[in-house]
Amino acid sequence: MLPLLWLVQENFGHISSDAEFWVGRLVGLTVSHIREVVSFYSMFRTRPAGRRELRVCTSLPCLLRGSDAVLAQIEDRLNIKPGETTPDGELTLTEVECLCACEIAPMAQLDEQFVGPLNGEAGTLDAILQEALSAPTDSGQAREPHPFISTDGPVVSTRLKDPDGTWWDSYVADEGYAAAKKALLSMTPAQIIDEVSKANLRGLGGAGFPTGRKWSFIPKGSPKPKYLVVNADEGEPGTFKDRYILERDPHALLEGMMIAAYAIGSHKAYVYIRGEYFRSAQRFSRAAEEAYAHGWLGKNIQESGFNLDVVIHRGAGAYICGEETALLTSLEGGKGFPRLKPPFPAISGLFQCPTIVNNVETLACVPFILREGAERFAGLGTPKQGGTRLFSLCGHVNRPGVYEAPVGVTLRELIDSYAEGVRGGRKLKAVVPGGLSAKVLTADEIDVRMDFDSLMAAGTMAGSGGVIVMDETTCMVDALQSAAKFFAHESCGQCSPCREGTGWVYRIMRRITEGEGRPQDLDELLGIAGDMEGKTICVFADAAAWPVQSYITKFRAEFEEHIRTGKCIGTHDTSQVSSLKSQSLSDFRLET
Repeated sequence: MLPLLWLVQENFGHISSDAEFWVGRLVGLTVSHIREVVSFYSMFRTRPAGRRELRVCTSLPCLLRGSDAVLAQIEDRLNIKPGETTPDGELTLTEVECLCACEIAPMAQLDEQFVGPLNGEAGTLDAILQEALSAPTDSGQAREPHPFISTDGPVVSTRLKDPDGTWWDSYVADEGYAAAKKALLSMTPAQIIDEVSKANLRGLGGAGFPTGRKWSFIPKGSPKPKYLVVNADEGEPGTFKDRYILERDPHALLEGMMIAAYAIGSHKAYVYIRGEYFRSAQRFSRAAEEAYAHGWLGKNIQESGFNLDVVIHRGAGAYICGEETALLTSLEGGKGFPRLKPPFPAISGLFQCPTIVNNVETLACVPFILREGAERFAGLGTPKQGGTRLFSLCGHVNRPGVYEAPVGVTLRELIDSYAEGVRGGRKLKAVVPGGLSAKVLTADEIDVRMDFDSLMAAGTMAGSGGVIVMDETTCMVDALQSAAKFFAHESCGQCSPCREGTGWVYRIMRRITEGEGRPQDLDELLGIAGDMEGKTICVFADAAAWPVQSYITKFRAEFEEHIRTGKCIGTHDTSQVSSLKSQSLSDFRLET
């Protein structure tokens, strides 16, 4: 259903009630069903908007870099608030949660293009506003940001050098599809699963489940078709690694998909790409077309007798669809509601058929394993987790970016050596090691290895590998309020403890940040968080509870002081915000 809704919005600018009726007739569903799907996804509009849209991120990584001040300046210059359109109908301003481009924070998305840092070089914000109020052209690409992206390898980053992407000729010249050829022509599915298992590859989307074991759960004798689903719905704040694979090395993902599909007996694979990732979807589509053209997708691939078709499916703005069963529900045309497990997707997944859901980076590691051997990959990691992984580093570091490192690297090494330390020589205060959901660590807790087991032993989690660094200027109350706002906004609302709990936490945190906190609020927050954990269909409620528990427990004195005085101890930095001249909206117009 989502492709039809996207088709309507792309042609008419929004989805009207007449359009909902039309879609309902096409797919044989009631208008009420279509309406609830449209209302579930944040990117779908039900009323006309401006000719262009500027979507400003205010999630934690951007907040740490001054997004609140940037948004205030934009509001002042345009004389509109988020959700409003300029009087001439040209530009709609939207405040959004994390767009997962935290490496260029504070950032925004102008139509389909990510722009930022908005408080970087003098005149950046002026230029972006001028472009936003002009006709869309290719000229905006001249300001394409180029943050630091690791290219040292050895597993997944070696072909991330070119911002324009690695395409067929270059990929094949660099041993591309050699692993897939080996798998299809000289290995059995069981041998592939055994090799991936010996490599100790674990799921790199957040859960860390052993990949080979997951593939082995597919029932061998099932008469139903089997599906491979790629989770490219990257949405965890602080995480932006998968986007670079999709955009700069899409064939690595395709080759990994081919091997995985052959191993589980699947002949159809779906790639669910985050709705905001316009360019990622376009580039991956180009790679798929190249693979079809050269006989690496479709019927009888390379005369092996194996068939595989790939379907690219765009999401529409729902963090919960990163949860594997919610993603499957969305693929089937519904709201992204998680499902009870068991049955697990390997037994009953997409269309109630055996399904494997894997993360982008996980599958991109598979060609290396078959090409270089399981022992080589396993030897790069720890005894229980092989290989390297891509770490996203953002927040208060000197060099935000994507870094490939062995999974046994310490958090201190990532911050000090890879990201070149805390910016401005300031003191480190706190770190979130695995995306916003992970429990926060203090500056004294960063000598921990970044593999799944070590971080679990430290009382947090590796998650998506998104590292959010906070220096001494950070107000932990504001940081938690930002996290609470995100989870309240993104809860799907299916389970009462999550729906009510996330909203309740956010309302209390907002009251505290506004200087109206009460001494009993902290214990009440901890009580609410405890009542959310382990009581819902999926782990979203747990993920929303963990920041509450860890921030308050580890920085309680700061919270108490904030409640007592109504003021922040730390203040997120706004010193880099470029000062705009006193200009009216008309000053940003281009001559037409």
